[in-house]
Amino acid sequence: MNRIRKGDQVIVIAGADKGKKGEVVRVAGDKVVVQNINIIKRHTKPNPQANIAGGIVEREAPLHISNVMLFNQASGKGERIGFKVLEDGRKVRVFRSSGEAIDA
Repeated sequence: MNRIRKGDQVIVIAGADKGKKGEVVRVAGDKVVVQNINIIKRHTKPNPQANIAGGIVEREAPLHISNVMLFNQASGKGERIGFKVLEDGRKVRVFRSSGEAIDA
């Protein structure tokens, strides 16, 4: 079970975009792509078959998963994640500080 999943609100804790918040668009191994964070300019060739115009395209680049923390709305900060097994056998993510379940 991953600590960070698609759709989570995260805060960047290291790098040029430190302090910015966004939603996770994609998780691939130890990398995450966060909406409107770590924007790069990609020089793209036109491809008429794929209907790509070409030029300079801005898009999000992946960040290492260690450079983001899950954002806790209650405290307004990024917090560490732990895991807890409930009585019915389900495994859920919890905030380490409060013990509050993230996905109940």
